[in-house]
Amino acid sequence: SFSINIYYRATDIDRKDIKIKATNSADVIPAFLATIHLQQWMRKFNFGSFLNEWGRVLARFGSAVIKMVEQDGKLKSIVVPWNRLIVDPVDFDSNPKIEVLELTESQLRKRKGYDQDIVDKLCLTLASRETIGKDKKDTKDNFIKLYEVHGELPLSYLTGNEEDNYTFVQQMHVVSFVANNDTNDFDNFTLISGKEEKDPYMLTHLIKEDGQTLSIGAVQHLFEAQWMMNHTTKAIKDQLDLASKLIFQTADANFVGQNALTAIENGDILIHAQNQPLTELNNTSHDITSLQNYGQQWKVLANEITGVSESMMGVNPPSGTPWRLTEALLNESHSLFELMTENKGLYIEDMFRHHVIPHIKKSLNNSKEISAILEANDIDKIDSRFIKNVSTREVNKMLVKKILNGEQPTPEEQMMMTSQVQGQVQSGLNDLGNQRFFKPSEISDTTWKSVFKDMEWNLQVDITGESSSAKDDLVTLSTVLQTIANPAMAPVLNTPQGKTLFNLILQKSGGLSPLQLSDIPNSTPIQSVIPQQTAQPMVKS
Repeated sequence: SFSINIYYRATDIDRKDIKIKATNSADVIPAFLATIHLQQWMRKFNFGSFLNEWGRVLARFGSAVIKMVEQDGKLKSIVVPWNRLIVDPVDFDSNPKIEVLELTESQLRKRKGYDQDIVDKLCLTLASRETIGKDKKDTKDNFIKLYEVHGELPLSYLTGNEEDNYTFVQQMHVVSFVANNDTNDFDNFTLISGKEEKDPYMLTHLIKEDGQTLSIGAVQHLFEAQWMMNHTTKAIKDQLDLASKLIFQTADANFVGQNALTAIENGDILIHAQNQPLTELNNTSHDITSLQNYGQQWKVLANEITGVSESMMGVNPPSGTPWRLTEALLNESHSLFELMTENKGLYIEDMFRHHVIPHIKKSLNNSKEISAILEANDIDKIDSRFIKNVSTREVNKMLVKKILNGEQPTPEEQMMMTSQVQGQVQSGLNDLGNQRFFKPSEISDTTWKSVFKDMEWNLQVDITGESSSAKDDLVTLSTVLQTIANPAMAPVLNTPQGKTLFNLILQKSGGLSPLQLSDIPNSTPIQSVIPQQTAQPMVKS
């Protein structure tokens, strides 16, 4: 439906919208490098497809269950369909979760963690797939139904000791049961069981509803309206079908018991007795307008319930409607979706803190050099720091050498040396275009893992997928450029009042952050300062 598609588009989040931000000045560079590692991971493991699938399920049902598991050193992100889950309808987190798996023999044997003796026994009990109502899904009969259980369960389920009945730990079991016709009972099979570090399932919502696991999505919102629209459309169709037929009536007794509608559809010729009347039956459609108005009421109600305006569906407003009114309605409707997008961003932050970042850190016990394609603003920030560090280090080496040779460079000579070194370093960086290379530190045994220690708690995952108008952003940027380029405005912008108002305008418009302007380095030479000998992430030209 339109509503589901609008929900899907309006709350969409892309990989490029996910970045790591520092919570203090010492973590600025680690946050930037963490974003690079994160973007590489998302590209490698197709996280963008997961985000699209997750967004579609949220748009339909309002809630979605995601599952993040590590297999063979890889972190898999899965959106679990609701028809495969058996969960508590009120309290999802505090109760066990059961996922129903229907696997072929080939799929089952590929799961090497399962007990292969049990797998051999189960492969003798192949069956067809069924719905919850025991209806057959298809004609195939080569599937085996398993139940994957996760939750905090008594430890005795693993140890078999009664004294562990009151000790609860997070654990996982994969079980199956098959009816035994000989004993009129079930044969139980446990393929794998054991403790697990954390619950792999996470329940996410666009808008959380109290007291229920599954919140209200577009499907539930539109159920009654869709049913009534179907009923109204069917009533209109029945009237039009009847009105499309030419039906006659007669007093001739020869036609008693005959189906006139079937005769007319088959092209039969009516023959009746002499002097008997043959008149057309009044079967014209009546009051279709009332049915259409009735259906329109339900359509309007559906839009009101889902918060979707006609303008969002591409419907032109009535003639004479001011554009400002239409724009106000659009902004009001999108404000709800911005809230939903913010909720999705919070769930993504939880995913990254508890699953993604800890997983990435496991593979970073190395000093491997990485590369990234950066935007212009990021290049300026990184290059300014790199040029400053490298030029300071090289100039200090040159100064030490001159002092040891008995020379005493003047401040002017020092500034000239700094300017020359900076020019050389900048020239080398320009040759790289928008690509930059990074390594953890100048110290060879420093690894990325040490750089990113406690990264998931010291850094903030920032989601920038809120809806914005590109046209409005371009207008803001053009206005800012004209303001900065106007010499008459320079004295005003240099005053505290002018700076405050200018930054406030940029903040409110959202097209450009004041920090992006302040991050642009000055063209004045950087003074030589003796660097601290600490292991810091650096950029390699």
